Amino acid sequence: MSIKIASLELGVPAPLLLIAGPCVIESQEHVLKMARSIAAITTRLGLPFIFKASFDKANRTSRDSYRGPGMQHGLEMLRAVKGELGVPVLTDIHETSQAAEAATVADVLQIPAFLCRQTDLLEAAANTGAAVNVKKGQFLSPWDMKHAAEKIRSCGNERVFLTERGSSFGYNNLVVDMRSLQVMREFAPVVFDVTHSMQLPGGDGKTSGGMRQFGETLARAATAAGVDGLFLEVHDNPRAALSDSTTQWPLENLEALLTQVLAIRAALDAAKP
Repeated sequence: MSIKIASLELGVPAPLLLIAGPCVIESQEHVLKMARSIAAITTRLGLPFIFKASFDKANRTSRDSYRGPGMQHGLEMLRAVKGELGVPVLTDIHETSQAAEAATVADVLQIPAFLCRQTDLLEAAANTGAAVNVKKGQFLSPWDMKHAAEKIRSCGNERVFLTERGSSFGYNNLVVDMRSLQVMREFAPVVFDVTHSMQLPGGDGKTSGGMRQFGETLARAATAAGVDGLFLEVHDNPRAALSDSTTQWPLENLEALLTQVLAIRAALDAAKP
């Protein structure tokens, strides 16, 4: 099962795909810097790449946290990335009213995990004709995501994929059940969100915490499980990031991580009958 996203393909038999970029758009200068840097790495490695960044983070722990530049300015910045680098882009939407305008720029509309059951939002995204990434809610079983995929397809849009980002494990903690990757691949291509699977939601009081030290372990495990793509929020200075500072992957360590997962993917491909 595979889908087309601009000139790229996600799913079997396509190669592993990377979705990467900063959590939130911080400035035009920064978003272009990150896009150029990640594109240079993925070009060297021959890895298909979709750039991601959010124009609004509507589900921040505290209302005092930075949310982003807003839709109009944010889309202008993402349009600049596409114009310069020619890469597909992905961004979140949180309301039905955002879908049509976001789809004039974004190749992929992403449904945040907390909103994955919102039928009107899913249908609004599907009706734009853009590819739709539905993140699995921390509160849902993997087999429940069949219904999210069906909501997209009921609008005549077959370009849907699902993303695993961990499940609630008590308070302020997440755990990843790698079986979910196999289960959800029965319904659509599946991407593994390394970044948010390391998150400790609300774990730092007014912000979410995280355990970045487990990033390589989770990325390697998901790749070995046969996932179709990886999702990574990447920042050149994570400690100074305006969102998800404890879980964004350091740009300086990105190529080393991707080299590892590509070696694992190559070994899997070589072992196929």
